[in-house]
Amino acid sequence: MSRILCAIMVVTLLASCGGGQYSDAPRELDNACAILKERPKFVGAFRAAERKWNVPAHVLMATLYQESKFKSEARPPFRYTLGVIPMGRQSSAYGYSQALDGTWKEYKQKTGNFSAKRNNIRDAADFMGYYMNITRERNGISLTDARNQYLAYHDGHTGYARGTYKRKAWLMRVAGEVGQRSITYKSQLAGCRAFKRF
Repeated sequence: MSRILCAIMVVTLLASCGGGQYSDAPRELDNACAILKERPKFVGAFRAAERKWNVPAHVLMATLYQESKFKSEARPPFRYTLGVIPMGRQSSAYGYSQALDGTWKEYKQKTGNFSAKRNNIRDAADFMGYYMNITRERNGISLTDARNQYLAYHDGHTGYARGTYKRKAWLMRVAGEVGQRSITYKSQLAGCRAFKRF
């Protein structure tokens, strides 16, 4: 086999294993159907998470919007000293779901999904489904309650139980926006041909 043909096969194989990585945001973030049309791999990822974890796609999508704007390589901003000296990022959050290093490691161990990557949409949706089910078990929050699921997602299960979010007016506002976006996405997905077909 020629070297050129071998190189082409390797590149093709690597490209097919990417898991749908997108470093930029979709063009129409306020339209669930447009997002899925632009990123067809998302449909399978959300449907798989729905089947496995019973978390509705519109709840997953609203949370992903807030966390990463559907960008695979999303990271929190850098912290600076004296306004110019970079001191590292604000946290280890990364990828579509913005999962922290420790939380992601725990997810991989508990689910046995050791090859999971935070910049893979299927893994990120699966992680969110897993995490939201723990939230339901520990905090009694319905899987359809995007607002409170987001509060627990942001502040953690223990933080939510302690009510830490109540002292964060900005977070309460953002959670309300996640809840509203979830309702909007739900309505849009109901008429979305690409999502119904899957």
